[in-house]
Amino acid sequence: MVVTLVFALLAAPLAAAAQPAARVPRVGYLGNSSPSLEADVLDAFRQGLRGLGYVEGQNIVIEYRWAEGNIERFPRFAAELVDLRVDVLVTAGTPGTLAAKQATKTIPIVMAVAADAVGAGLVASLAQPGGNVTGSNTILHELEPKRLELLKEVVPRLSRVAIVWNPGNPATALGFKETQTAASVLRLALEPVVEIRRAGDFGDAFATIARARPEALHVIADRFLLAHRKRFVEFTARHRLPATYPYREFVAEGGLMSYSPSFPALFRHAAILVDKILRGAKPADLPVEQPTKFDLVINIKTAKSLGLTIPPSVLARADELIK
Repeated sequence: MVVTLVFALLAAPLAAAAQPAARVPRVGYLGNSSPSLEADVLDAFRQGLRGLGYVEGQNIVIEYRWAEGNIERFPRFAAELVDLRVDVLVTAGTPGTLAAKQATKTIPIVMAVAADAVGAGLVASLAQPGGNVTGSNTILHELEPKRLELLKEVVPRLSRVAIVWNPGNPATALGFKETQTAASVLRLALEPVVEIRRAGDFGDAFATIARARPEALHVIADRFLLAHRKRFVEFTARHRLPATYPYREFVAEGGLMSYSPSFPALFRHAAILVDKILRGAKPADLPVEQPTKFDLVINIKTAKSLGLTIPPSVLARADELIK
């Protein structure tokens, strides 16, 4: 009996040592720009994970790939993350999500944000995604008319607006159509309309706008354009152009105003979906959600520099004033 007990005591630590260590889940994060330019949403995603018990570098690993505003890098970066055999891919925007879906049909993909997910072929339907993709559908195209209306309220005599959009992003076509319809109702001429598909297009696009001398600028939602927000803000300041943007980050950089969903909330939701998938849920069974909170952000300092007085009716609706 004593011998048996001694043997059991000696064998117990050996058996414990032989047990394989618990596998640390690995998440692939496909970013549009850089950690500094996506700090707000990246922090929100990390906070969401921490709230669920995940500590980066301890019980979860995140592999980052940053496109630095060059969407042509997405296919290569998505393939690299697939080769690393990550457990979940997290994307932001339609082009990045499309690249991820083309790279894998088996690894779950969480799109923190994407516009027109059904129309772009990312999911079969919002209620039943049906494949390896789920996340949030941002309905940004539906907000384009509202942003144009706000611009008209802030600049009452507005008649000509320059439009910047990226036709390389399939989701922006709806936003462009919505903008055209809204402009007709508001009796606004959209001129010039310029396309920016890649980083090298900015010079010609801005030169075209400068020659046309519009009275304001409207940027159609696209996360590639968001990655280059500093260029827009510097250009509009130099030419004294009021501008409306689809993301708060433009306004924080010095742009006039934005109207958009709360993106940090969407990235925190992405963390919840990652947790569900790591616990065994299938993307096909997780409905794609749509935002319910929208923020109007106005940069008062920029308005003053442009000689604009924001109407009290617009100020009353603002969720944030940057001074």
